[in-house]
Amino acid sequence: MKRTTISIACALCSTFCASSAIAQSQVTIYGLVDTGLVWTNNANSNGDSVIKMPSLTGTFPSRLGFRGAEDLGGGTQAIFALETGFAPDTGVMGTGNRLFGRQSYVGLKNATYGTLTLGRQVNMTLVAMLKSDVLGPNLFSISGLDLYIPNARSDNSIAYLGSFNNFSVGATYSFGRDTSAAGGPAATGCAGEVAGNAKACRQWTALLGYDNKSFGVTASYDIMYGNVGAAGGLTTSDSSDRRATLNGYALVGPVKIGGGVLDRKKQAATAANSVESDLYYLGASYPIAPTLDIDAQVARLDIKNSRDDTTFAAVRLTHYLSKRTAVYGMLGYMKNSGNAAVALDAGGTVGVGKNQSGVMTGLRHTF
Repeated sequence: MKRTTISIACALCSTFCASSAIAQSQVTIYGLVDTGLVWTNNANSNGDSVIKMPSLTGTFPSRLGFRGAEDLGGGTQAIFALETGFAPDTGVMGTGNRLFGRQSYVGLKNATYGTLTLGRQVNMTLVAMLKSDVLGPNLFSISGLDLYIPNARSDNSIAYLGSFNNFSVGATYSFGRDTSAAGGPAATGCAGEVAGNAKACRQWTALLGYDNKSFGVTASYDIMYGNVGAAGGLTTSDSSDRRATLNGYALVGPVKIGGGVLDRKKQAATAANSVESDLYYLGASYPIAPTLDIDAQVARLDIKNSRDDTTFAAVRLTHYLSKRTAVYGMLGYMKNSGNAAVALDAGGTVGVGKNQSGVMTGLRHTF
């Protein structure tokens, strides 16, 4: 009888301890599936059109994620996130064929002092543009003008982000910015962490912003270094790609207006791969009805000392069937001057110097 009583007591204690652990920590499984159909003209040098199901994104890239937090007391939490991107048309992994390529970090979050995280994570260029870019990582968007924008993430990085009386400050530092060499803008093959070369594949970014109930302004700075075998012509540790942004938004009644400029200076190992440019963008969002939103954006990519400039315009209509499900339609136009060949659909194709029009429609569900 005594042994039975002890066993029951141990079982109750185990149950209580497990319940306490569950009460103090939480894990959430979440995701998004977004896909549709897109038509574009002038998809090659012959001027042929194409209809396809896009892989990279619809209105948002599809993803599956896990995030969690444990209360450590004193306003501090231990946090983590694991998020994988995938192509809904084929089911293959995205972001350079990484298992958790969108996010993979662990850190500490304090209500007063901010958040410190370590792993693969978004950097301050992406964070700085979140509130001002009304189309975001849409298939027709400024992402086509600079494919780095939706892929602004760093491997092997330490990040800090904090908010203090409407001001935000943040920074990241990466010891090796990109370990994947799978190809594409999300994988540039610069693993870094090289003995005897502290500059190889390093990257650091910084952010300073201000927000109130009516408007916000955010600036960022981002510089990455290369090394042998890295993509984009950054094949030495002395070569670099620098982006500086100034972004802002304002709320005028129900209308949100957002815009900014991204100044880029790429000093590659060869002059042919070096470039200086300015990307200007301006957009607006308006809720036509409780379940219907319209977003529009124009942008221009100015390549310095060159006629190879590009102008972009798009409008998107989104109808919410519920809080988690939406259907959408979109019209877009990309004007390529000189020898520019920037596709309207991010990751798509266009004939050199050809203008491109497109139509997109799709369905998005979050869970």
